[in-house]
Amino acid sequence: MAAAAAPGALGTLQAGRSRLVAACCAPLGPGWRLHRSLTGPRISPVMWARGWVTAAEGAALRRGYSSEVKTEDELRVRYLEEENRGIVVLGINRAYAKNSFSKNLVKMLSKAVDALKSDKKVRTVIVRSEVPGIFCAGADLKERVKMHSSEVGPFVSKIRAVINEIANLPVPTIAALDGLALGGGLELALACDIRVAASSAKMGLVETKLAIIPGGGGTQRLPRAIGMSLAKELIFSARVLDGQEAKAVGLVSHVLEQNQEGDAAYRKALDLAREFLPQGPVAMRVAKLAINQGMEVDLVTGLAIEEACYAQTIPTKDRLEGLLAFKEKRSPRYKGE
Repeated sequence: MAAAAAPGALGTLQAGRSRLVAACCAPLGPGWRLHRSLTGPRISPVMWARGWVTAAEGAALRRGYSSEVKTEDELRVRYLEEENRGIVVLGINRAYAKNSFSKNLVKMLSKAVDALKSDKKVRTVIVRSEVPGIFCAGADLKERVKMHSSEVGPFVSKIRAVINEIANLPVPTIAALDGLALGGGLELALACDIRVAASSAKMGLVETKLAIIPGGGGTQRLPRAIGMSLAKELIFSARVLDGQEAKAVGLVSHVLEQNQEGDAAYRKALDLAREFLPQGPVAMRVAKLAINQGMEVDLVTGLAIEEACYAQTIPTKDRLEGLLAFKEKRSPRYKGE
């Protein structure tokens, strides 16, 4: 890839507008990253599935779920192939604990994201559940009750950190909510760029029922998604919404009737991801950067960020390929360079 965002761009946002714009204007190098927290050693994809059956085929979608799932299977990471090449699916698979966040699951998510953020072949990431009727029930309270009070804060910080890492992935991310998404589960979905839900899905930030508050970014991302007043109402009441209600308030972008396989939201997410695949990879990453950073500043600064990000696409080979494909009346063949 010949273009990417300047190293530490999100960090420079906190340091001041001029430094942010200067960072965005810097030439994009091969080591694309959105934030210094996204850098680090790349891990070998030891958890990659050995095979994949597409959703259309349906066979892989009617799995059996055992209460004896091995810890290494609690997160399944799949690189899709053929016409879906470039789409990666993160599938949470803790059926016996309603996909709740355990220490092991948080560790596995962090390792998976570490690999994805440095893989230039990745175009879109879908976060879903491998368990029917459940997306993620939040923190593993059975594990939490065994923790000393001094352990709780650091563990919640780890959950917050991995959710932030997902939010800062440089490619589009889609949360497919085919079931229950409570507390940290909804916070995980809020960290994704797009949320798709089945009408039967249930979601809410219910932490005040337990005399705590959302700790994985919910108090910040929910107001940004649906507005401050309504976010306060939902958090204060610990109200749970279904898919239709979530769509009505803008919490999800699409809502669908659940199908027999229980994966309607995932299939819609896959359709959206396929729509993203033909677009220029560099443009997609820089567009996400411009939107994310621009939403945190005033309009004048946001427009300067957009200008700086646009400049990063000008010297790319993909831009020239797009113009040539238009002239030759054919589909472009982008390489992310």
